Amino acid sequence: MTAVEPYEHYRERTDAPPGTVWGAFGDRDDLGMLNFLTSQQTREAAALVRTGEVISLDYPVNTFVPSISGTRPAARHTIFSNNPNHRDDWLDSFYLQSSSQIDGLRHIRHPEAGFYDGVADDEIAEGTPRLGLHHASERGIAGRGVLLDMTKYYADRGLEMPRTEAFTPQILEAAAAHQELAFRSGDILLLHTGWAENYLSRTPEERQRGSAGLHQSRAMLEWLWDSQFSLVAADNPGLEAFPVDPDSGFFSPGEQLPERGPSHNGMMHRFVIPLLGLMLGELWRLEPLARACAADGRYEFFLTAKPLNLVGAVGSPPNALAIR
Repeated sequence: MTAVEPYEHYRERTDAPPGTVWGAFGDRDDLGMLNFLTSQQTREAAALVRTGEVISLDYPVNTFVPSISGTRPAARHTIFSNNPNHRDDWLDSFYLQSSSQIDGLRHIRHPEAGFYDGVADDEIAEGTPRLGLHHASERGIAGRGVLLDMTKYYADRGLEMPRTEAFTPQILEAAAAHQELAFRSGDILLLHTGWAENYLSRTPEERQRGSAGLHQSRAMLEWLWDSQFSLVAADNPGLEAFPVDPDSGFFSPGEQLPERGPSHNGMMHRFVIPLLGLMLGELWRLEPLARACAADGRYEFFLTAKPLNLVGAVGSPPNALAIR
């Protein structure tokens, strides 16, 4: 394990907002828990490639149209020509978090503590560098990916997974044990809930709100940090279970609803991204990978992701591959 303090150490700190891990990776950090993924772990993960099978983990742009959030119109793709032998193209209205995505450290601030590492609000603007996702792009993301196939875990026990099941750390550990999977520092954790394929198989009128995902709790914050994951992603819209747990302690009382778009009140996003510095993946295409893992019982693989190298980006398509 990388030499940092366990999360319990940060709960009552007085040199920074309690519950923040700020400073664990030095001053002016822009990578957060991605620092757990070292070059040695990348080298070791490359040895997981056995067959050379490559599985894309991105859905196409405009897959989730109409927008799940209600605030992201579809991208418009235009191809043009300067001469008969030439083609070029561009995108209009390209929302970087409209399909498969990585939420960077600029995505969400804590209502009181603010952005990760104490970065001031006025430093989060177009073209400014602090916490921009381009830092992850320039560094690159390549390491050991591990898949928890939650739909299979419930099915193997003769159970149907509830549509809005909230996975506690205990449930996730039990699923890992069922798959004979041990976590390591720097792992990229993928959570297969079956949400995306179910959503896309239905008409807009048939689609229901709600999804299975991580349970909102202080225990989950502690488990994510102490497990030293470098990135956590799922095939659902927010990684977390929805509706959120009203008793989580994560609600800000009296907060007004936004004029447009979803409310983030009560979501663990407001804690896990700015307090822990953990980048999150949403709407990843995990069904083909889950089938491949189930076929041979191997739930670990070499995973690469390359966000767009856009200075100051809040989010990006992951451009992620699982290589087995």
